[in-house]
Amino acid sequence: MKANYHTHTDRCKHAKGKEEDYVKAAIDCGLSILGFSDHAPFPDTDFGLRMVYEELDDYLSCIDTMANRYGNQITLQKGLEIEYLPQYKGYYEWLLTEKKLDYLLLGEHFFYSGNGDFCNVFNVTTIPDTTCYLDYAKAVTDAMKTGLFKMVAHPDIFLMNPYAWDNNCEKAADSIIETALITNTILEYNANGLRREKKEYPDGIRHPYPHDNFWKKVSETSIEVIVGSDCHTPELLWDTTVETAYRNLASFGITPIHTI
Repeated sequence: MKANYHTHTDRCKHAKGKEEDYVKAAIDCGLSILGFSDHAPFPDTDFGLRMVYEELDDYLSCIDTMANRYGNQITLQKGLEIEYLPQYKGYYEWLLTEKKLDYLLLGEHFFYSGNGDFCNVFNVTTIPDTTCYLDYAKAVTDAMKTGLFKMVAHPDIFLMNPYAWDNNCEKAADSIIETALITNTILEYNANGLRREKKEYPDGIRHPYPHDNFWKKVSETSIEVIVGSDCHTPELLWDTTVETAYRNLASFGITPIHTI
């Protein structure tokens, strides 16, 4: 079975293609299940690069329309990729219960540090050491413990920054993996990280993520792993990079799941 649960549309302002474009591409690629997980809005703050809150109902309605139109060819699921901030716990619950989402995909692009600073995973180079990784890991583990998030997108995205793998990386990875195991949360092996250019890091030439050290640790557990395309254009929904992601997991001895 071929399935993908990490799919973006042009509503997030940094992707291309409407919902129907992705549905058609999924059918052409032979997918049985397509989950939409566009970057979620927050009701009172625009954190950027995501749909506006006023589009939420139209997004969900459009997926329902596509499900009715193409239901004999593919199963569609409604999801959102969203960051965990503790003050929005009621909002996440509302999305699942009132808006009837099938799943929330945790994509922790920003988080609070231990001293209350608001941090973005893409610019943690402003912090002089890797203690920020521990703050990221705490945000992710706190989210998993709520039981609101079925999967964690690119759990190792924090390793995209120009630091060598050190003891803080070790602790952060162990914390995320141990909590995923305890909470029965799925971890996503993200194909979009493989689409990013390889660069020279202190620990070698590699893609920014997925990071081999992280997934070697996962391979030693019984955690469920899923491949996410994280596509931002319909053409990338199931490309050679997704196939590479499956081969990489096989090299670690990990057999990914296909349905959630």
